[in-house]
Amino acid sequence: MKRNFTKTFLFAAFLAVVALAITSCGKSGTATPVTVPDMTTMDVVVPATDGTIAYTGGLFNAQTDGTLSAYGICYSTTNQTPTTADTKTQDTVLSLAYLTKLKGLTAKTTYYARAYATNSAGTGYGKVVQFTTSDGTAPAGGTVTTLAGNNQDFLDGLGEAAAFDGPQGLTLSTDGNLYVADSYNSAIRKLTLGGNVTTLAGNGEIGYVDGSLTDARFYASQGVVTDASGNIYVADYGNNNIRKITPAGVVSTFAGSGDAGYTDATGIKATFNNPRAMAIDASGNIFVVDQGNNLIRKITPAGVVTTFAGSRGASYYDNATNTSATFNKPNGIAIDAAGNLYIAEALNHAIRKVTTAGVVTTFAGGNKRTDFVGSPSAITFDASGNMFVADQNGRILEITKDKVLKVVAGKAGIAGYAEGTGDAAQFNSPQGIAVDASKNVYISDYYNNRVRKITLP
Repeated sequence: MKRNFTKTFLFAAFLAVVALAITSCGKSGTATPVTVPDMTTMDVVVPATDGTIAYTGGLFNAQTDGTLSAYGICYSTTNQTPTTADTKTQDTVLSLAYLTKLKGLTAKTTYYARAYATNSAGTGYGKVVQFTTSDGTAPAGGTVTTLAGNNQDFLDGLGEAAAFDGPQGLTLSTDGNLYVADSYNSAIRKLTLGGNVTTLAGNGEIGYVDGSLTDARFYASQGVVTDASGNIYVADYGNNNIRKITPAGVVSTFAGSGDAGYTDATGIKATFNNPRAMAIDASGNIFVVDQGNNLIRKITPAGVVTTFAGSRGASYYDNATNTSATFNKPNGIAIDAAGNLYIAEALNHAIRKVTTAGVVTTFAGGNKRTDFVGSPSAITFDASGNMFVADQNGRILEITKDKVLKVVAGKAGIAGYAEGTGDAAQFNSPQGIAVDASKNVYISDYYNNRVRKITLP
């Protein structure tokens, strides 16, 4: 089987630059009154290793009327409601949003920041965000070892005696085991935390067969998630559907007809286009990254499929509400304790946040390549609310609940295979991530055909 179906999310993205609307004229010939821009300030994230910089940005809540003369972030250490009279940046708008790197800050200092934009009607401001810069001390990195896998093959066994072929999503189940979507083997593998690998379903052959574990066939499985009852759900990428594996070992089609398309309906009457990743909330609703459609879909426990966020087919970067928002080949998804969704977008170099009401904003990064979150492929949360990110660019990141960015292991731009601590370790396109109660982090290391373990200090 050729390795081509997942590479779309690794390609460089075309970033559509959306022109801001200018004042239009009414039927009477009288100009529509210009109003000040309506703004939102992005969350501020500070890197642990540099106390002189911080990352934030601004969002236009709607296309602004009137020609903008300036926009950016204003900030201060003394003025708790900073204005353009304080220190400010001037930025470039990309699809009604911009990412800002604040420079020349003072370490261990509290700042107040907010987005601004000025047109002929005046200056509009976003909400003030308070943040404190780090002390610049590099945190100790995690120690990386191989839990299982060794080369490109399809073998059960213990540790390096086992073999995968392009492992993608993984999840830590309530039964204490990891379940791995072994994509090119079109199989679901079970991996104990002691490193023993067995095959749960699939036999290495491409197909679409429901039934017993031994009879079932998949086509390039990519995502996997479990519910409180022990059912396992699989994002069957090549078959364009969501499969269900019961604790009794019965495989069925939970949602999706098997044909590529876009239809909101119930069960097999619905259609998907290359579903890639999933997250499940406390009520048993499954949220699916429908990558080919650039959508986030929702499936109720009864199998009712609806579109939760995104505009079908639009490969852009618009923060808005529900179907007015746009994504660009989203990769991964996670859900926090409050029910908010977080979407990893490698092509937009961003982590987007979707509230329970469907409001889409940018949590970290932006739609241009920076040294910030890189090309995120998967995200997860620990029990304390800290976020862990698999960056395809060779790193594993942590964004703490206090919005501090840490590099757990790996080094940006370095693809390889090496065990070790911190940036001495190497990955080759990490694609899946999970964390256990002891904050051990597990990574599906795609091109290394391994599942790696990171022990945090």
